[in-house]
Amino acid sequence: MCGIVGIVSTEPVNQQIYDSLLLLQHRGQDSTGIATADGPVFHMAKARGQVREAFRTRDMRALLGSMGLGHVRYTTKGAAEREEEAQPFYVNAPYGIILVHNGNLTNTRELSQDLFRIDRRHVNSTSDTEMLLNVLATELQGQITGLGLDPDQIFEAVTQVHERVEGSYAVIAMIAGHGLLAIRDPFGIRPLILGKRTTDAGKDEWIVASESLVLENGDYEIVRDVEPGEAVFITLDGQMISRQCAATTRLVPCSFEYVYLARPDSVMNGISVYEARLRMGDRLANTIATHMDRGDIDVVMPIPDSSRPAAMQVAQKLGIEYREGFYKNRYVGRTFIMPGQAQRKRSVRQKLNAMGTEFKGKNVLIVDDSIVRGTTSKEIVEMARAAGANKVTFTSAAPPVRYPHVYGINMPSRQELIAHDRRIPEIARELSADHMIYQEVADLQAAITEGTDIAELDLSCFTGDYVTGTITEEYLGWLERTQLS
Repeated sequence: MCGIVGIVSTEPVNQQIYDSLLLLQHRGQDSTGIATADGPVFHMAKARGQVREAFRTRDMRALLGSMGLGHVRYTTKGAAEREEEAQPFYVNAPYGIILVHNGNLTNTRELSQDLFRIDRRHVNSTSDTEMLLNVLATELQGQITGLGLDPDQIFEAVTQVHERVEGSYAVIAMIAGHGLLAIRDPFGIRPLILGKRTTDAGKDEWIVASESLVLENGDYEIVRDVEPGEAVFITLDGQMISRQCAATTRLVPCSFEYVYLARPDSVMNGISVYEARLRMGDRLANTIATHMDRGDIDVVMPIPDSSRPAAMQVAQKLGIEYREGFYKNRYVGRTFIMPGQAQRKRSVRQKLNAMGTEFKGKNVLIVDDSIVRGTTSKEIVEMARAAGANKVTFTSAAPPVRYPHVYGINMPSRQELIAHDRRIPEIARELSADHMIYQEVADLQAAITEGTDIAELDLSCFTGDYVTGTITEEYLGWLERTQLS
């Protein structure tokens, strides 16, 4: 899970890209990068760490041009500590291409062999993004018949990319001297949103980004989501051309975007993240009411921030007092997307502090957005007890995470998941909670898709059903052996 943005403007784009990445910082904290195009010349800066600490004034001054893209990285493939794994990636032929990618390719073993044996291309990192870039470059090279490049050739190359790669991928690429290309995988697993604004001189400026809040902050009109399998090409003078490039498509967006990853003020695939989280709370409250006597609960408390909408609805629907018992240190990164288990565990108590006056002698119902490894949850239960709670009921607005998520979220190993091969009472004992209540899978799907035409969601980490149909037990075993964090 990463955050990406691309802009074609009529003025220098470096500050716009920087500001956009600040808004996407919640999607990745390992590293960040910006690339711009000044005519046929690319400029690029990337570094480990968060946006504010990665770029200096000298970096921004060097990022010339009115077209650019940016990336914030949360490591799913490749090593978090290696700066050369940071995006964007560049290849010099054909023309020169710079690319950023949000998602996860699931046939990298085959691609690695094909790139070496057939395409004769060298990949200098373990990143699937660099593989994707080289596949695109190879297919684009194969379409070129002269010196020029037209949209038909670009779209045909994208068609071939869809044929060769598997998994999830929202992609933004710049082709030197030509324009900006945006691609979404045939299942639309990862989000990608297109926006436009018109200058006083009547010129169109375009943006494509992971979340709608980036568009709204820049005063862009939201045009639409990039469709599954679609490619959108924007020329240097602001002309937008699009084409469906996949033979078959299904919109199956990732449910975890709405549970945890996206900011609540975003709208993706026509679904308000905030409203979806409110509905999750409504449905979770119904489940709680069937398993507990509400008289056994004194207060409902969220784990800030992403579970707050659900917790508010739980409290309102059950008629129980809502209290904020945990104070969040906003200068510590999101613990779920810390690159290693030890670092995640250390950061929990730095991130949260339990206020004793809210816990002492009370039966507390805690609402979290989800429980993945259980590291944070166990620490939270211990903090609540240490602060004086009488009983602790722990609830999750998402169902039990029992299976690896292979489409761009760092859940590679079943053994790391607290719910894998455990029943709910066993999970409660692992967390030292008095009671443990999860959202039902059907309720999660209904809460997210209510009022829309979306028929499917990627729920694979809850159900083990992988929407691409290419994930085997052998692949999951290989993933666990090679990709443990």
